[in-house]
Amino acid sequence: MSPARKVPPDTLKKVAEDILRCEKCPRLIAHCRRIAQLRRKAYADWEYWGRPVPSFGDPQARLLVIGLAPGAHGANRTGRIFTGDASGDFLYAVLHRTGFASQPVSRCRGDGLELVDVYITAAARCAPPQNRPTKQELENCRPYLERELRLLPNVRAVVALGRIAFDAYLSILRAKGKLEAARKTPFRHGAIYDFGSDLPVLLASYHPSRQNTSTGRLTEPMLTAVFEQARRLIAGDKVGN
Repeated sequence: MSPARKVPPDTLKKVAEDILRCEKCPRLIAHCRRIAQLRRKAYADWEYWGRPVPSFGDPQARLLVIGLAPGAHGANRTGRIFTGDASGDFLYAVLHRTGFASQPVSRCRGDGLELVDVYITAAARCAPPQNRPTKQELENCRPYLERELRLLPNVRAVVALGRIAFDAYLSILRAKGKLEAARKTPFRHGAIYDFGSDLPVLLASYHPSRQNTSTGRLTEPMLTAVFEQARRLIAGDKVGN
């Protein structure tokens, strides 16, 4: 009998490699490639990324940020999450102001941006049509987020940007039996949920989409307040302080 094959340990690098190879959602893969071929006039000279986008950040992070999905002409163009569009401009300006990013802009891979004590991921890794992944597409992507949660042992707080990211995170907790199905956790901007000492504190925020920021539903002071609260929580403050 041949010896059992030794399975190599999982790593964040391996998760990223698996995301890059992923073709679980034909609709999303086709959409990403189509956008990369058509391009937007303003980016006609760009070679679009046009495939699933991996996460980005500090492997020792105490803060995890979960977004919705890559933007069609943002991360789907640049290959880095929240990079190259208005949502990213809004988010990284706040991350820089609150000490989590080395610079306030995120234009492209290799622009020198570094994240400090924060790791950014998403509920879906491909740009979806109308920014609306289906339930099945979100379920297909969920294992990547589950693996990242296991591989980020220092996380003490999670910021969910938008209801889809919020629900994706809660679905993992419930599937693992770490959160009672009946526990009420309504999504509202600024909500904070403490699930106990063995789980990160969850903070909810509206997504920094152009629709939300241009209408004033989400302002920079509102998002800054969320990340300032996250900063206090990862430093050891109790919820409510």
